[in-house]
Amino acid sequence: MKTALPMSLLALTISVGGASARELQPEAINTASIASIEAGKPKPADPDPAIARLQVLLDRAGSSPGEIDGLYGENVSKAVAGFEAMNKLPVDGRLDPEVISHLEGNGPIVAPIVESYVVSAVDAAGLVDKIPEDYGEKAKMQSLGYVNVAEKLSERFHMGIDLLNALNPGSQFAPGDTVWVVNSGPPREGKVKRIEADKKTGQVLAYAEDGSLLAVYPATIGSEDNPAPSGKHKVKGVARMPVYRYDPKRNFKQGKNDHVLTIPKGPNGPVGTVWIDLTEPTYGIHGTPEPKLIDKVGSHGCVRLTNWDAEELAGMVKPGVLVDFVNRSAATPK
Repeated sequence: MKTALPMSLLALTISVGGASARELQPEAINTASIASIEAGKPKPADPDPAIARLQVLLDRAGSSPGEIDGLYGENVSKAVAGFEAMNKLPVDGRLDPEVISHLEGNGPIVAPIVESYVVSAVDAAGLVDKIPEDYGEKAKMQSLGYVNVAEKLSERFHMGIDLLNALNPGSQFAPGDTVWVVNSGPPREGKVKRIEADKKTGQVLAYAEDGSLLAVYPATIGSEDNPAPSGKHKVKGVARMPVYRYDPKRNFKQGKNDHVLTIPKGPNGPVGTVWIDLTEPTYGIHGTPEPKLIDKVGSHGCVRLTNWDAEELAGMVKPGVLVDFVNRSAATPK
């Protein structure tokens, strides 16, 4: 077994186009200033400490940026807009001083963004060798679990695999290893009364009974070929670790599969770790095996979230919750 990694080994040298190298260390993220993030600045190709910090703070506040990867993309802008809406600030999706002040808690004491974690034997259990693309091959498997410990940890801590590897260069993620992960905070709690699925902006907004905004999530909501439903529907129920029934006549055609298939449960299954069933037949809000593709690749009509966001939302809904499909939300950047 390995012991804790010395700080001298935690630095990752990043070379960008032959430019001078720079280091990425846990302390760099913990002490980064999100005020240093410049609007319109070219997006970095590698994880940026300040952006990683911003993403974690947004996640803790209930406005999910999706995968925490240290890169400033559209999902981060939408998360900023969602945070503004939750805090009754002018909604423009911009990281201005007022937003920064609210995010940082108006005080110097903030829980560390990056913390150490000891890999356990449980983390290394239930892994599979690979996940085939073909649904027919998937149906032959016992489960669709994680393919390695790094993938399992990246989902548990809401991280992109590249950021996890950047914080732990050379780690084998073996039981007993001490690694660095981000602390995205506990799941949101509360009772959701109404959900809005904004097809235009790619966001799911969860509202409490008093009308306040409980949580905001980036989402893939249908596609041009397979649009999401319109209008108002309701939650029928929640299934965790669901099996997936593939029916090419009722749903869509995948590869050369012409027959009904039962695809086993697992985080790498077609609908991830949770299915929130809707009263509209065959439609639901669910997780995904590819969190980095949320709101970047279309779905087959359903509402797709990261596994952790879908699980959080599932913990706050009950049958009868209204789900309204709209084309513009209060959290839309203007």
